[in-house]
Amino acid sequence: MTSDRLSLATVGRVAASDAVRLPRVDPRDTTIGIVHFGIGAFHRAHQAVFTEDAAAEAGETHWGILGVTGRTDSVVRQLEPQDGLYGVLQKGVGETELRIVGSVRAVAWPETDTERVLETLASPTTHLATLTVTEKGYLRGRGGSIDLGLDRVRADLALIERELAGESPRHASATPLGLLVRGLARRLRRGAEPFSVVSCDNLADNGSITRGLVTSLVEAVSEPGARDELLDYLGASVRFPSTMVDRIAPATTDADRAEAFALTGLTDEALVVAEPFTQWVIENDFAGPRPAWEKAGAILTDDVAPYERVKLRILNATHSLLAYLGALRGHDTIAAAVADEELRHAALAILDGDILPTLVAPEGIDLAHYRDTVLDRFANPSLAHTTRQVAMDGSQKLPNRMLGTALDRLDAGHTPHGIALGVAAWISYVAASTGERPFHLDDPLAVELQAIVGSTAALEADPEGTVDRVLAVEAVFPERVRGSAEFRAAVVTQLAVVARLVGEGAGADGASVVGKPVASV
Repeated sequence: MTSDRLSLATVGRVAASDAVRLPRVDPRDTTIGIVHFGIGAFHRAHQAVFTEDAAAEAGETHWGILGVTGRTDSVVRQLEPQDGLYGVLQKGVGETELRIVGSVRAVAWPETDTERVLETLASPTTHLATLTVTEKGYLRGRGGSIDLGLDRVRADLALIERELAGESPRHASATPLGLLVRGLARRLRRGAEPFSVVSCDNLADNGSITRGLVTSLVEAVSEPGARDELLDYLGASVRFPSTMVDRIAPATTDADRAEAFALTGLTDEALVVAEPFTQWVIENDFAGPRPAWEKAGAILTDDVAPYERVKLRILNATHSLLAYLGALRGHDTIAAAVADEELRHAALAILDGDILPTLVAPEGIDLAHYRDTVLDRFANPSLAHTTRQVAMDGSQKLPNRMLGTALDRLDAGHTPHGIALGVAAWISYVAASTGERPFHLDDPLAVELQAIVGSTAALEADPEGTVDRVLAVEAVFPERVRGSAEFRAAVVTQLAVVARLVGEGAGADGASVVGKPVASV
């Protein structure tokens, strides 16, 4: 495509229609009030949309977002030439809608823009930081504290100490939480204005987790007076509300960009894709002003936990199961995996056998209906959500998505055969990544896991020993699960089920080669 790119200068050429929606708040009039860490596709398809809708409904123009990138400047290169504008291509079954969003008013890469981020965090007109840095981005060590054994964390700690001493070092921060705490330290020095930190990652009780990690980083400050002053500020003036987020936002393809181009006549390098469904549940615990997100359809509540437990256990656990089994059976997308009769049977078995019995429905949620809705969403053929995209970071995802259910079932006197199938599928996926199959294991523990599991042949030769070694990984499995002989035996049994499913595979057109029902789930 050689056309002009979407920008403030070109967006006026786009005509609103049933298929195209323009920004609801004029980006030129919008000032920054939020710093967001991890401005990937999900944030742009979810919180940024809610924030623009909230601002529009409330008639406010001070909730623009400064988006902070992660490891690279790729999103800066996508968004900066477009003045922060981008499209959300909403793809339902048989219908597509493009919405242009203008709530992101600036983007920054910490490698070159740390000072800009710090100044924005310290500004009295900034009231919130939000985070979508993925589970592994929280750099958790044992006991819920930040991992001070990491060089990059210790480097950020040194910068925090200098910030507290009034030096304002211009060095780049190496971690999102380190950069956040530097900003809070500068905010303290500038007048200790109240502030809220809102985690939007798939972590149970994510607000408390974030508070604990931030606090542990501050507690590591060596100078007692500065440390205690910042801890007092955190306790008195900074809040960490928990949230639950839900919207499927697969990776954008060239075909998606071409579809958006056909609707606008403009090239959009920052385009994101999303399903029609979206949900945001937020704990109503803020230190100061916030967008009127409830006017945009968010649920404000005193207790997010029942909602997040339902989502993590029903949607995210099933997503992971279908990702591992689907990839192993040769399915490229989640939609193809859930269309596979045997894999859908496996998903229903884990849901009905293990997950639903551990849940209490929060207000407004019917668990059986939610289960069916989730599977229908996964089956949306318009979303090319790849199995390998969902399968990444398994060591970080399993504790939140599956192992809490395993603990509840064990405590209730039941062996969680369905969760055992999920763990067996993950182990088999790790084994496949070490062999001839072109699986790249994208996981912070990839090297350790591949050494423990070995090849598929090694797994088949010694399933009991492999399961023993895997369950001994304390960073993944809680003690009650590690010590359960019943769960260990169930995982060994389910490895054979996975091997049969993988051996049957799928046809060239992605259709299931259906055999016996999944056993022992």
